[in-house]
Amino acid sequence: MRGRSFTEAQATARWHSGVKIHTKTPVRMAAAVAAVAVVSALGACSAGGDGADSSGLEGIAYDDYSSESWRDVPTDEQEEYDDSPEQSFQDVTTSPLSTFASDVDTASYSNLRRQLNQGVAPEGVRIEELVNYFDYDYAAPEPDAADPFTVTTQVADAPWAPGHQLAMIGVQATDTRATDRGNNIVFLLDVSGSMDEPNKLPLLADSFELLVDQLDEDDTVSIVTYAGSEQVLADSVRGDRHDKLVKTLRRLEAGGSTGGAAGLETAYELASKNFVEGGNNRVILATDGDFNVGPSTPEQLTDLIEQHARTGVYISVLGFGMGNLKDHTMEAIADHGNGNYAYIDTLDEARKVLVDEFDSTMFVVAQDLKVQVELNPATVAEYRLLGYDNRRLDDEDFADDTKDAGDVGAGHEVTAFYELVPADGETDGDDLDYQSSEVGDSSDFLTVHVRYKHPGADESTEVVFRAGADSYTTRPTTDFRFASAVVEFALAVTESDNAEDASPRRARERAQAALGEDPYGLRSEFVGLIDEYREIVDQALSKEG
Repeated sequence: MRGRSFTEAQATARWHSGVKIHTKTPVRMAAAVAAVAVVSALGACSAGGDGADSSGLEGIAYDDYSSESWRDVPTDEQEEYDDSPEQSFQDVTTSPLSTFASDVDTASYSNLRRQLNQGVAPEGVRIEELVNYFDYDYAAPEPDAADPFTVTTQVADAPWAPGHQLAMIGVQATDTRATDRGNNIVFLLDVSGSMDEPNKLPLLADSFELLVDQLDEDDTVSIVTYAGSEQVLADSVRGDRHDKLVKTLRRLEAGGSTGGAAGLETAYELASKNFVEGGNNRVILATDGDFNVGPSTPEQLTDLIEQHARTGVYISVLGFGMGNLKDHTMEAIADHGNGNYAYIDTLDEARKVLVDEFDSTMFVVAQDLKVQVELNPATVAEYRLLGYDNRRLDDEDFADDTKDAGDVGAGHEVTAFYELVPADGETDGDDLDYQSSEVGDSSDFLTVHVRYKHPGADESTEVVFRAGADSYTTRPTTDFRFASAVVEFALAVTESDNAEDASPRRARERAQAALGEDPYGLRSEFVGLIDEYREIVDQALSKEG
């Protein structure tokens, strides 16, 4: 953490080293491989924990700091998170391409909010999900545009790293649905004993009531619950039967062990039975993550989810509660099922996900959207992608249509930041655009290549957008300043090895000055979360002192 003030850096490092809120074996692999490992939790009840060493404190920054002073701070020992490594700086001359799958999940942000509100150390912080939680004023595609999205680029100085630059890449999907056909939705609801808490099953029922209110006579709803066994509480009910569906939700009761191995198969059977050609066919799994709903092995579960995704039945995941949240498992299920993963900590968050963003959550406009950025060695010496740590792809996967990637819904935005180290001279090149002798003196920063499939298509389409010298500005937009503040805060909170001078204090100042219109108060709320984080860190220092 070069350049950070001693007090702030010491407090943050000691806080994280003294309060590990869960025990896990680090999972350092790509998301597609990690999913097979992490969903092993689905094959057995997890009430007894994972048996890992509960005293492990990897990454301790100060050996003389005692965790004893944190004995009264709440911890979430049963929660599990992916620990994918961040990307280090890459040399453009040897690694000119950066490839990743799109990600529109937002669970990490609402989970962070829950953790800070409870005074526990943040875990499972994924930079891209924090950034993508907020709306940005990107230009939308024209109604008759050939591609269902636009790409916007902007480059400015990096606030936390003098001499470095930040490139902001924004993908804005059209808000026009690809189809007007109905919804075929199966609610797959966890009613096991672990859900018997106010912020779990009661909040789940209230949240799904909000969703039911969005449906009409063209929609079909089925409700499956699972605990020791699965039950079908509603079979193919018309979407405008709000009273019947709400009554079913209000009668939910939690109890029993976390079993129900046939729950997922039953949900898929109902979704397949009511399949709407060209419509939105989706299972929505709601759980605290302490569950096994699938086949007996992780491989069978993954095969089942991917098999149904190929037929057009997707699965989205809503996480609830605290204490045994299996964040990495739920993210993997949504990834393999071409769905979204959101964490619901309040009814307002449920309204945001299931009402305000209903079309984005339910209706896909671009499938398997991949981004490949080609950096120009004439202007950029080194770079690193900030976030998307479990979304990075091999460069050859970009043109491989058999490789799965993220789907983007109507109105969705996908934002990514690259930290750039400017080049200071000439460089030799290969056969890529910026490395050939003819264009080696280009002043472009980078070129953004995007591949996607139209819904239902097997072959992808590629579009290209260049970020020229005019992308750089000394007066970045309000959106750039706010989003970069989110990134800076995330770098500080996660104790990034490349955080340089990342500071929650400066992130707060920049976010406060870049609130914009903020119609729902979400940006103001973020500023408040930074205040909560700093207050907890200050309390840690005062306890030690």
